[in-house]
Amino acid sequence: MILIVDDKYENLFSLKTLLQLYAYETDTAASGEEALKKILKNEYSVIILDVQMPGMDGYEVAEAISGLNKTRDIPIIFLSAVNIDKRFIAKGYDSGGVDYITKPFDNDLLLLKVRTFYRLYQQRKELKMVEDALRHEIEMRKRSQQEIEQINSLLEFKVEERTRDLTQLNKDLENRNAELAQYAYLASHDLQEPLRKIITFIKIIDEKYLAGIPEAKEEMTKVITSSERMRNLINALLSYSKLSSVSYYTLVNLNDVIKDALADLELPIKEKKARILVSTLPEVEAISAQMRQLFQNLLSNALKFSKTTTQPEIKITSEPVNELSLDAPSVNTGNYIRIHVRDNGIGLDESYIDKIFVIFQRLHGKTQYEGTGIGLAIVKKIVEKHNGLIGVKSHEGEGATFTIVLPLKQNNNTN
Repeated sequence: MILIVDDKYENLFSLKTLLQLYAYETDTAASGEEALKKILKNEYSVIILDVQMPGMDGYEVAEAISGLNKTRDIPIIFLSAVNIDKRFIAKGYDSGGVDYITKPFDNDLLLLKVRTFYRLYQQRKELKMVEDALRHEIEMRKRSQQEIEQINSLLEFKVEERTRDLTQLNKDLENRNAELAQYAYLASHDLQEPLRKIITFIKIIDEKYLAGIPEAKEEMTKVITSSERMRNLINALLSYSKLSSVSYYTLVNLNDVIKDALADLELPIKEKKARILVSTLPEVEAISAQMRQLFQNLLSNALKFSKTTTQPEIKITSEPVNELSLDAPSVNTGNYIRIHVRDNGIGLDESYIDKIFVIFQRLHGKTQYEGTGIGLAIVKKIVEKHNGLIGVKSHEGEGATFTIVLPLKQNNNTN
């Protein structure tokens, strides 16, 4: 749940409406005091906090939240239309905020930040649950060890040996968790925070001082574009690196996954007036978040490389097969599902097909099509992590068809 704190009703209403459009559960508080009472009673994943409020201002509320063990890890995003000077922004970060957005703000940018911090908080929460479960398991095993020693002293050596193995395993897991947490912090804070400040201050300079200087404004736009491209690259690299972590397979409804991906791409679909046709897909054993990222990247790629003279049309179809093969004949029931994502875009020369799945590989200039060169590399890595295959067929000017073969059931429950 997301808590919105602002003393103005119209601001609370507009932010709440915006977030609810994207299926976020929200709560509101009209003062700092009310916010603190709610935070002690409820659990929140993100707090959007107005700076200038009567009574306790946003900085005081943030310091209070950061000072409590229960709430100090909740991401706080400051919003301010008045305190936009550098010293106020710096004070926001010093008081415990993870971001500082000045009004008026871009809705899409705010949603992107909310989504990012929301997911980071949920991941941190899940990691803590795993650590608590592991700690509980160790305690249970220690008690069992004592009981076994009391019942049969002959098993003492084996129990001690097993305990040493479990202790070492616990240390290894803790080291892995620490490395993962350190990397996530590095990517999301140490790299992104300075970049966010750069973008924020550049935009302030652009809006405040360059309105009457067209040439300077044009050059500043190039700086902003490059900074945004760098931020996208950092986020893409973080997504790519996360694919190496251990995950659990569950039964995933691919139809629901594609609906979620289409919801995330609602704006570009509307802008390009794209037509999306999706046939009924089966359930597979998979990692749900990665399946969503796979289809989102493929759909985004098809929209990006659509023709300007033709309405974009993307078709997603599937058929069961009995072999892990891109060309195996379809059957009524099989152990694998073969999925086709077809588009009517600009296509590509078949001689470049082997290159498109290589990280940082781009077939077009940055000025022609935006992107990081990581999207299809992520798709390929997800497919391989699910023990599947991926291929593409295309001709220039005739669109492209990406084909994915996935097992319906995985041989083990983790990867």
